[in-house]
Amino acid sequence: MDVLGPGYEAIELPMGEDSEGPVVATLVRRRATDPRRRAVLYVHGFVDYFFQKHLADFYVEQGFDFYALDLRKYGRSLRPHQTPNFVRSLTEYFPEIDAAVRIVREDDGHDVLLINGHSTGGLIAALWADARGRGLVDGVFLNSPFLDINEPPPVRGLGAGLARALHRRFPRAVLPAGVSDAYARSLHRDHGGEWDFDLEWKPLLGFPVRAAWLAAVRRGQLRLHAGLDIDVPVLVMTSRRSVRPRPGVIDVSGGDAVLDVEHMARWAPRLGRNVTLVRIENGLHDLVLSAKPARDEVFGELARWMRGYLPA
Repeated sequence: MDVLGPGYEAIELPMGEDSEGPVVATLVRRRATDPRRRAVLYVHGFVDYFFQKHLADFYVEQGFDFYALDLRKYGRSLRPHQTPNFVRSLTEYFPEIDAAVRIVREDDGHDVLLINGHSTGGLIAALWADARGRGLVDGVFLNSPFLDINEPPPVRGLGAGLARALHRRFPRAVLPAGVSDAYARSLHRDHGGEWDFDLEWKPLLGFPVRAAWLAAVRRGQLRLHAGLDIDVPVLVMTSRRSVRPRPGVIDVSGGDAVLDVEHMARWAPRLGRNVTLVRIENGLHDLVLSAKPARDEVFGELARWMRGYLPA
């Protein structure tokens, strides 16, 4: 199994079975050479998996041991008998986060834990921190979290309504989604980007959007919109602007080409009692994959927030 080279380990976490058969999650671990008491757990987004080694480098340099989950049916955890990325509820991910946190806290003996979620992983991490994280996490960092559907209200309502109508009887029904490959192409080094990732696990055109998955996301978003009560400091970081890919327009380097950053700013205060919002000029949807000037700003702001809000 690909574990990104020397210093990385992959721990398979059996998660029982669902309607498609056996389920696993994968915990990627990179520990510093000297003992650390602080750790971070990274949770990726939709059509994604952990490959951002420079993110692990940053945290290790800041004095954290690094852990990342490939959630069930994503990346290293995807099995041939499974529908990629498919779940019926976002709470299905909670047991693997629980298992990862037990390893970080109990087996590996860390006293301080930051959970870092990106995009859909940001939504999942926020819901988990609210429901299960008390006493287990000391801070939450959300990188461009998926807090609302990036469509005008009529289209958003139509899509969510269609998913709600289909998700029980036809959970794997594929919903119409105008997916552009412009963002993924802007990232991958074979298509003009800076980064290397597995195109089987993170295809340029993504995976189909299924009715049950979208219905699960929408229930999670509406739960958040009603107000969570995360009891530790939360950092929400977004691009300064959104850009919408159009036919013939391939340059999406100036902003978030996936989600609406104004949605994130609107709903961030509903996360908890202590929320900081930071916007990054020229940040991409995955802010840590932005061009170096924006990426440096991301890491600088994150380091400053951690110094101010996390236990030493």
